[in-house]
Amino acid sequence: MIVAVLLALLIAIGFAFAGLAVRVAAARNQLRPSLESIGLGALANFFDTLGIGSFATTTAIFRKWGLARDEKIPGTLNVGHTLPTIVQAFIFTTLVPVDPKTLILLIVASVLGAWIGAGVVAKWPRRRIQLGMAIALFVFAALLIMKLTNRNPGGGVLLELTGTKLIAAFAGNFVLGMLMTLGIGLYAPCMIMIYLLGMDPKAAFPIMMGSCAFLMPVASARFIRERSFDLRASLGLLVGGIPAVLIAAFIVKSLPLSVIGPLVVVVVIYAAVGLVRAAQREKAEAMVAATAGAAVP
Repeated sequence: MIVAVLLALLIAIGFAFAGLAVRVAAARNQLRPSLESIGLGALANFFDTLGIGSFATTTAIFRKWGLARDEKIPGTLNVGHTLPTIVQAFIFTTLVPVDPKTLILLIVASVLGAWIGAGVVAKWPRRRIQLGMAIALFVFAALLIMKLTNRNPGGGVLLELTGTKLIAAFAGNFVLGMLMTLGIGLYAPCMIMIYLLGMDPKAAFPIMMGSCAFLMPVASARFIRERSFDLRASLGLLVGGIPAVLIAAFIVKSLPLSVIGPLVVVVVIYAAVGLVRAAQREKAEAMVAATAGAAVP
């Protein structure tokens, strides 16, 4: 019964968010997404559905192709990937059995964290966002390397958490929800947390996808209100992402991480270094401007 209510909420949120996206696009007369962002949405969400994650790869390609300004990337990621993630959550919540109480509490924790985090990140200056995203990408690369080298914890057989383990998971997902709004994908760290708490590795999929499906509309609403996102790029991610999720979930189903993982690590590290350099340039330019201003009588 609880899972049925959860699925109904996912459907309702999905339609509500789709309606919001259309209204915002119509109000700005930007109903045509770019072809590059549609292709990127398909690529990122295809691999996202297979457990690789979408935020890091999208950030790297955004910066390489210049599809969104650095300060608008976190909002664009959250807005653009929301509907594809809702589709993922619906699919995996029906396929993988997880204790409903555990699932709902962890989703609530991530939503609370995202609401607080989005309000902060949306008002940050560009340089701070650049450094934050760089740290996010380095963390993602480290987690992916751990997965590639089989250094992740092995997990257990639990499908339910109680007592101190449930409290720890709630606190952990709250923090991950906050970090999600900065562009740190929730999937990899959430999966490691699930493993460390002794849960069945399969339980990570409905938990991490359900968490993202509910927190991303909340975070996106704040980014939209602050106009801290790129509308055309977001629409492209949305349009390209949904069919890619369906193809990955029902046709491909699985992909050896060794096939694409090393390339993703290289691309992500390259993007992280680029963000650090951009932040350094911002700082240098600000110092020059401040010095010039002080020299004017």
